[in-house]
Amino acid sequence: MLKTETPSAAHAELDQYPTAELVTTLIDDQMAAVRAVRLAAPRLAAAVTAALPRIEAGGRLIYVGAGTSGRLGVLDSVELYPTFSWPPERAIALLAGGAGAMFVAVEGAEDDLEQGAADLLAAAPTANDIVLLLAASGATPYVLGALRAARTVGALTVGFANNVDAPLTNEADIGVTLDTGSEIISGSTRLKAGTSQKLALNTFSTALMVRLHKVYGNLMVDLKPTNAKLVRRAVQLTMFATGADEMAARAVLEQCNFHVKVAIVALRQQESVALARARLDAAGGSVRQALAH
Repeated sequence: MLKTETPSAAHAELDQYPTAELVTTLIDDQMAAVRAVRLAAPRLAAAVTAALPRIEAGGRLIYVGAGTSGRLGVLDSVELYPTFSWPPERAIALLAGGAGAMFVAVEGAEDDLEQGAADLLAAAPTANDIVLLLAASGATPYVLGALRAARTVGALTVGFANNVDAPLTNEADIGVTLDTGSEIISGSTRLKAGTSQKLALNTFSTALMVRLHKVYGNLMVDLKPTNAKLVRRAVQLTMFATGADEMAARAVLEQCNFHVKVAIVALRQQESVALARARLDAAGGSVRQALAH
């Protein structure tokens, strides 16, 4: 029996716990997710390193999963645009059962090996793409089908699983094992197994975006201000990075469509938005390098 499916020896009387103890116990069990991701840090770092040149060459991030794992892939993919201005067409998610499975479980979809391959190939993958494959068991047929199809075109495959020595991590170019053990509610991998996948994806994609110069220091300087909250955040980030007052920061941001990177360089270098944008382009999008020259 898979470790993620094995009944936990702890908390056998969970249904009898007082509510306060029940809640605390469920929270405490989640700490295993953090430990599992921390142990996988070298593999995550290797995945970022391998992905970077492919992304710089125009590759995409393609997430593949079923059920909870697939939904977590969708979540990571859609958050990259508002957070880092990452083009939506370069972060796509394939979910067993199709888009509708995001909201209603499509029973049996995860068991279709051939559909996984077909869905992946329909996305027209190339050797520059990074295919991120998620399955708590590490043996979901839909995900394995996508993995094998991705390998035929030379795409970089990164497999995330919550069981040791899983087919998914063994067959992927880079396997990331998140050994969270048995679940406190037996077999419910939406608990700490899911949490560990969310942490791992968050870590991978954020680290990749940092390497792509979408962060200056620890400031989110390449956000897409798609709502009033993010517009205010753009103003605050610009003020913090430059020391400018709100009026000056907003004035320059309005000239560059609220692109924080450009506003920072323009204000710090005391030059026009056009020159600041050219300086950034010459520096490969790095605010730090643009300010150094």
